[in-house]
Amino acid sequence: MFEKIRRRLLLSYLIVLSLIWGGFAIAVRIVFTHSLYKQQIQKLAALAQVAAANAELDNGVMKIENDLPQDKLFENHQELSWFDRQGNFIKRQGKDLINTIDKHRLQSVTLPIISSDDKQLIGYVRASQSLEELDKTLNKLDLGLGGGIIVALMISGAGGVWLTRQAMQPIEESFERLKQFTADASHELRSPLMAIKTNAAVALKYPEGMRKADAEKFQAISSATNQMIRLTEDLLFLARCDNIPDQSKETIDLSLILNNLVDLYQPQAVVKHINFKSQLSEKLYVLGDANQLTRLFSNVIQNAMNYTPSKGTIEIMANRGNFHIVVNIQDTGVGIAPEDLEKIFERFWRADKSRSYNSDGFGLGLAIAQAIAQNHGGVITVTSQLGVGSCFTVRLPLTTNF
Repeated sequence: MFEKIRRRLLLSYLIVLSLIWGGFAIAVRIVFTHSLYKQQIQKLAALAQVAAANAELDNGVMKIENDLPQDKLFENHQELSWFDRQGNFIKRQGKDLINTIDKHRLQSVTLPIISSDDKQLIGYVRASQSLEELDKTLNKLDLGLGGGIIVALMISGAGGVWLTRQAMQPIEESFERLKQFTADASHELRSPLMAIKTNAAVALKYPEGMRKADAEKFQAISSATNQMIRLTEDLLFLARCDNIPDQSKETIDLSLILNNLVDLYQPQAVVKHINFKSQLSEKLYVLGDANQLTRLFSNVIQNAMNYTPSKGTIEIMANRGNFHIVVNIQDTGVGIAPEDLEKIFERFWRADKSRSYNSDGFGLGLAIAQAIAQNHGGVITVTSQLGVGSCFTVRLPLTTNF
């Protein structure tokens, strides 16, 4: 139980950290990308200004001086293009980026060329640069951020394991003390309860000279004592269920246990006018304790009996899979509300008594069934629909040791 809680805490911790680190990485990338684009635009604008200063109008013809280093333009994957006032191409220096690279992977800045003599517009100059180097830089940034996040999450995960253990340790210790107290209290209550039960039984065995009202009181005392004994036995079992020794388990044919339970509950089903049927495969071998497995399925069947009305149906189906034995106990009872499905295996939880056809019990039967299933390496689940019925499914590991 606590292992599952620790995993959930660790997972939640890592999810929160992932969101924080992811948000931080996205923010860094956005700021860094914006800064790179801005710097590149400023460089292109400065280059275009220099290129514009090298153009002059001579007798109506634009003359361009070759003062710009060609090798520098090629090295930086840059291109300079001059155009007249009508936009007609005049000259190019550097790489031919427009015709060789996707226009979407270029960054360009276009500036007007103003004559230094009469301050008239004589043409335009365009400075372009490939985004290839910028993309490489961003890819390196992405790899760095991604790798950093992964390393940070790995370190945080290791630290999270330690933190969750430290956080859960007081809770586990408190729970163990509570279990020990429950076991001790249940054990100590058995003796006085047995004394009360024995004395009440003796009084009821010799009713001569006893008033009828007194006999009814002794009967009530005996009934209440039996209920208290069942409660203490159930609590004692749940308190000790985690310490069941593995050496007590043996190879068992589950089909024999289920057939015996069908025979046991058939008279009760007849009295309640319930159609009780079964479809059981043979040779369903599991490794476990016969008494506990009997109690598991007995609790589930009794629960179905309690919540199935007259003329209803309860069916037990058991089949052998590749790795598990699957037992379904399906009824046409009152069903379970969707919001109650997660509570059905909690200790002392009971559905609305108004929907129960037998109010006997303390709400521990299904909790005990779940504990036994888990101690045998299996699981028990439930699906239900109000007014239609419920289906409890028990999966137990199949054994070939027979």
